[in-house]
Amino acid sequence: MPGIRFRLNGKETEIEADPDSLLLDILRGRLGLVGPRFGCGSGECGACHVLVGDRAVTSCDLPLWAVAGKAVTTLEGLGNSERPHPLQRAFIAEQAMQCGYCIAGILMSAAALLKQTPAPTDAEVRAALDRNLCRCGAHNRIVRAVLRAAAEMATP
Repeated sequence: MPGIRFRLNGKETEIEADPDSLLLDILRGRLGLVGPRFGCGSGECGACHVLVGDRAVTSCDLPLWAVAGKAVTTLEGLGNSERPHPLQRAFIAEQAMQCGYCIAGILMSAAALLKQTPAPTDAEVRAALDRNLCRCGAHNRIVRAVLRAAAEMATP
């Protein structure tokens, strides 16, 4: 079986697997990454969002072959405890999470938004995160955190 090559969190990766395997299964099961989460399994909740290029996509319904030759970023590639991404710092500062199950997907959606729209409005943030379901009721804090991160990223 030929391997599928892609760039994962900045590193060239080759996986020997059925090309129709779901990306989420490969990321979590084969590669041990825990950022993308299984939520609905049908691309409706956003818990499994990763970046493919600069776009947030659902990994629970994306076949492995679809990322061949592309850059994939998970929460693990966004930032870490030594060098957190501005979004991660802002989410902590705004206390923009409760249970945390959906937050990785929300962070990836927000990262895609900020790559495409560096100074989003409140309405643009809400529209960009509309595909992410969160049952904790932290939406207003999440929006504030994204706007805070955008402001931090705009400051030289």
